[in-house]
Amino acid sequence: MVAFEDILEEVNGFGPFQILILVLLCSPRMVLPGHFLLNNFIGAVPPHHCLFTDADADGLLSNLSERQRLVVSLPLRDDGVPKACEMFAEPQLELLSNGSSGSELPTVRCSRWVYDNSTFSSTLATEFDLVCDRKSLARTTSTIFFMGVMLGAIAFGFLCDKYGRKNMLLVSYVLSVVFGLSSAFVSSYEMFAVLRFFTGFGLTGISIISIVLSLEWSDTAHRSFIGVMGSTAWSVGNMILAGLAFAIRDWRHLILAVTAPLGLALLSWWWLPESARWLLANGKVEKARFYLERCSKFNKGRNLSPQIKLESFSDIKDTKNTEKTYNFLDLIRTPRIRCYTVITGILWYGVAQTYYGISLNISGFGLSLYLTHFIYSAIEVPAKWLIFALLNVIGRKKCQAGTQLLTGVCIFINIFTPDSFWYLRAAIGILGKGASEAAFTTVFLYTTEIYPTVVRQNAMGYTSFMSRLGVCIAPLILLLEDVWSLLPQVILCAVALLSGLSVLLLPETLHAHLPETIEDVEKLRGRGTSHSVDSTDTCLESKLSPQT
Repeated sequence: MVAFEDILEEVNGFGPFQILILVLLCSPRMVLPGHFLLNNFIGAVPPHHCLFTDADADGLLSNLSERQRLVVSLPLRDDGVPKACEMFAEPQLELLSNGSSGSELPTVRCSRWVYDNSTFSSTLATEFDLVCDRKSLARTTSTIFFMGVMLGAIAFGFLCDKYGRKNMLLVSYVLSVVFGLSSAFVSSYEMFAVLRFFTGFGLTGISIISIVLSLEWSDTAHRSFIGVMGSTAWSVGNMILAGLAFAIRDWRHLILAVTAPLGLALLSWWWLPESARWLLANGKVEKARFYLERCSKFNKGRNLSPQIKLESFSDIKDTKNTEKTYNFLDLIRTPRIRCYTVITGILWYGVAQTYYGISLNISGFGLSLYLTHFIYSAIEVPAKWLIFALLNVIGRKKCQAGTQLLTGVCIFINIFTPDSFWYLRAAIGILGKGASEAAFTTVFLYTTEIYPTVVRQNAMGYTSFMSRLGVCIAPLILLLEDVWSLLPQVILCAVALLSGLSVLLLPETLHAHLPETIEDVEKLRGRGTSHSVDSTDTCLESKLSPQT
């Protein structure tokens, strides 16, 4: 019985061909954090106060210094900072002598504002006056973006399994470029929000297709390397975002800068191959042979052995004869896949919510916004490569559960660590963020290896949807600190621990062949190798048997 790994071995399962695919797909992945975390910069609300002029004050302010104008025009908050949304109905010159905050004096709401441009020359807030009663709209753009990401995950997950990885990747590139660039030229907030939604929708395809296409062309021994390299591209892009945001302070120009590299991705698309696994799983034998022979020639490997007849590739017989079309319902039709669907949904929700919950709740090192963003991006790199060293030693299951549980433990410790021990809290926070990033790196690889080829992209779409659901809810959880200051940390800690424990119900996939069909999973075929793998699948309490 022939497995796809046997065919890959014939043509050299990891060589220049796979490296080229990795490079071509890692480059656009660097663009993803430029959009996913873009709102940290373009949605920033700089210090501001009401705009007042001599005309408003009948010329009473003409002889006063700027500081004196603020004193007589703006009431103060309890901490002594001028209020941002109110001004006195009339200038209160007596405040220059009595030093009162003027909190009891009549005020009016602002209609115009003055913004501090020392950090940002222009943001969404300064462009569309998203302050005071409209300040929530600055954060809402991020939620709208991730709503597009969620729906895109479902759409691309289904379409990629039906029409192929490469074709839908082109669609993703085109949508991302068109809507991403268009959003830099809008004249209203409402149009910007709509375009950001569709930008998120398009970018999802890059996120979930690139990792799957890379892994489906790789042999078993190098899958963890492929997964970690793809994740490292995210961190590199994140660091580049910090540099671009520091150099480009205008929000429109920054959007253009982070979107423009996708133009190169469009050009490089022509050199990408379709997934031979997907082609065989859908009965497209001749096209699969074309790409496999190209891989062999590129890798200077052997030609396909005459003994290997792709037409009789065992894993596609059923799908070819029945011309079955797979969709999201196939994720819940059979017992073992259904069990995996529930658990991986919980896992992705928990991993994403804790990662973004920690990231959004970081006070920084007392440094600038740009340097803080860069440092926390750079911290992710050693976490990724540490987990790479462990993935092939202790396995995917232990790495996934361990990193997620460590994230929960770090949050738990910081709940009880006094604010005065800021250095200890910072160290634990860094450890927690590193563990959370390691969990995110592992979950992409682990999920791809669990599901069979015929529904793999559907599964990635579903889990990406659950991930973005967690991301959207994370900011709402942080708002609960108004109810109880520690409540957000308690919730994030519980989510991290519960999702980490859920991993114990999944099988180990170390040294296991990628399953091709649902039957492979239900009958535990295609999982084993010549290695002896002790992999207990707690979903049905059965051990994965080696393939012989």
